[in-house]
Amino acid sequence: MSTSSYDAIILGAGGAGLFCAGIAAQRGRRVLVLDHAAAPGEKIRISGGGRCNFTNLHATAADFLSDNPHFAKSALKRYTQADFIALVEKHGIAWHEKTLGQLFCDGSSRQIVQLLLDEAQTATIQLATPITAVAKTERGFRIGTGGGAFEAARLVLATGGPSIPKMGATGFAYEVAKQFGLRVIAPKPALVPLTFSAVDAARWDGMAGVAVPDAIASLGKRSFREAVLFTHRGLSGPAILQISSYWEQQARAQPITLDLCPGVDLFAELKAARAAHPKQELATQLERWLPARLARRLAELGNTPGRIADLSDAKLRGVAMLGKAWQFVPAGSEGYAKAEVTLGGIDTAALSSQTMEVSAVPGLHVIGEAVDVTGHLGGFNFQWAWSSGFACGQAL
Repeated sequence: MSTSSYDAIILGAGGAGLFCAGIAAQRGRRVLVLDHAAAPGEKIRISGGGRCNFTNLHATAADFLSDNPHFAKSALKRYTQADFIALVEKHGIAWHEKTLGQLFCDGSSRQIVQLLLDEAQTATIQLATPITAVAKTERGFRIGTGGGAFEAARLVLATGGPSIPKMGATGFAYEVAKQFGLRVIAPKPALVPLTFSAVDAARWDGMAGVAVPDAIASLGKRSFREAVLFTHRGLSGPAILQISSYWEQQARAQPITLDLCPGVDLFAELKAARAAHPKQELATQLERWLPARLARRLAELGNTPGRIADLSDAKLRGVAMLGKAWQFVPAGSEGYAKAEVTLGGIDTAALSSQTMEVSAVPGLHVIGEAVDVTGHLGGFNFQWAWSSGFACGQAL
């Protein structure tokens, strides 16, 4: 069986791999992209409700979790959100900002996939090709597949992490990393809904579908102010997804604190309501700040039936604490099936932040989600794909 040779082989036809291929191919490199999936950019296609939150106006290294919080700085500075926005506009893709700097296509996420394919048009992209072997050779690397073998001086791992397995995601990059003696920071689901304990499941039974549009989820010094959504199994919504990454990073050791009505001194407001509307029920007053079903549940949990006039300061304070400082101890998460990204990955200590190359294995590079760099919700992980792909593509 014949062997085809290239300057670089990129494993993974997702955002990071395709972008890296485009950068390298435009520099005159002969590039082959291999992927076991039948279509390129599948995670891009389903992202952002089908409109792809392709970057964030405010992206900085502070928006990423990693054992080395400084690692992402170099790549993010060399290829910024402004650079990718300019590329999007060059391709005639209309976009808009939603909230908190999140940028989406006006049309379809398929436009971003097509942008990447157009940028990498001189690269060879071979799909539906499972990898059977990866080996180091004197001249570089040899990749075995069911359809033949390929060789290249440089190899790029861009196969991501195991989040969203229904899209074909696997831990393949970690297997290759371990083959070459690289440390892998324990991968965990990130940006993932959290599940209730049995006690909380009973307390909040029947609340699925209730959304709190403005809430603060806190863990230690980290907090996020966005929406919270009750699910059949626990909590979701942007604020929960954001804080979940930190909860996983801290080995699930601490409770999460939820403020369901930020900016409101709920105890003071309830005391004022008792004086002004003594005949009303407590739940009626809570509905001024909370969805009706949630307001009634808080009143029930606070054991506060009847008129607000009959409730002591201690009763009002107890309900206010439920609304302002609910201590939520998750039983776990919904796992990789519902996780948007993977926390952890190949240890950045092994990589050059300039080129994404493995110091101990010249010619081997790692980019995107496979690296121990995990962004916040809101376009940050795609920006890491572009930035790390660019840094690597420039070095191939």
